[in-house]
Amino acid sequence: MKAIVYTEYGSPDVLHMGEVAKPIPKENEVLVKVHATTVSYGSLAARTFGKMPPHEFNMPFLFWFGARIAFGWNKPKNPILGIEFSGVVEAVGQAVTTYKPGEAVFGYRGQGMACFAEYVTMPADGLLAHKPDTVSHAEAATIPYGALTALTLLRRLNLQPGQKVLIHGASGAIGSFMVQIAKQMGAEVTGTCGTRRMDFVKALGADRVIDYSREDFTQHSTKYDLIIDVLGRSSFNQCKRVLTPKGIYFPVSFKFTEVRQMLWTSRFGGQKVFLGLSDEKPADMQTLKSMIEAGTLKGYVDRTFPLEQVVEAHRYYESGQRSGNVILTVA
Repeated sequence: MKAIVYTEYGSPDVLHMGEVAKPIPKENEVLVKVHATTVSYGSLAARTFGKMPPHEFNMPFLFWFGARIAFGWNKPKNPILGIEFSGVVEAVGQAVTTYKPGEAVFGYRGQGMACFAEYVTMPADGLLAHKPDTVSHAEAATIPYGALTALTLLRRLNLQPGQKVLIHGASGAIGSFMVQIAKQMGAEVTGTCGTRRMDFVKALGADRVIDYSREDFTQHSTKYDLIIDVLGRSSFNQCKRVLTPKGIYFPVSFKFTEVRQMLWTSRFGGQKVFLGLSDEKPADMQTLKSMIEAGTLKGYVDRTFPLEQVVEAHRYYESGQRSGNVILTVA
């Protein structure tokens, strides 16, 4: 089968079309003919990870060290990028009863990647669900990574109706779904983004949008029950003045400083730093499916590229021009 492969870390130019063995589904697996996948931050990070020093990684050193081993120290262990997909079931293993050939599905492979290809396998009881008929393959492919992360993190934060939430970086893969899901949970949502993406964040349902290139939300008078920093460009000390007395500051990415602040603030009854990692489960994919069908969750496509134009797609993603997701169409 055709797939985009890379054998060394570097710029988009390390990506090229190749021929690899078509995967064979195991007894409990589903073989999916991929129709669409995304160019995501995860794929870009994996492509460049060998050249990323620990201080540039957005998590503590131990996370960098573990990721370096997982991705490959000197060269990539997994030569095919792509963390999420939408497509059609081609074949199923003997033990699979929940999916049939010809059914449309969407799913998330995470660090397993391998979606920049004509076919991919998935455990039938993994992060996989039937694609709702109301969305295209391109739209469905944009949803798993960002929406699963947003859903599981907001659930852990125990967000309550009526709370005021600020999402710093509301236009990205995670932030855009945090806006939608927080609104569905009944929160009053303020999103921050760059000038070009303000209309996009408004379309997501944000009650208020702040252009972070022109305004510093920490200097405003509005106070929030929860500040979620997806960008990693603020700090707890900066945000204290715009948090309510028992407000929570949650950086999606964090360093040791935030770990220390979390431990310190957990001992007192006032403002707190919360740290958490996404812990998505297969049932969460069914939750996303139901939300899509109800019209409360939507994936946004900015631009599509055919698989063979993967280099151009990665360059476009890195250019910062997008509002929404960059899609690779495969089948």
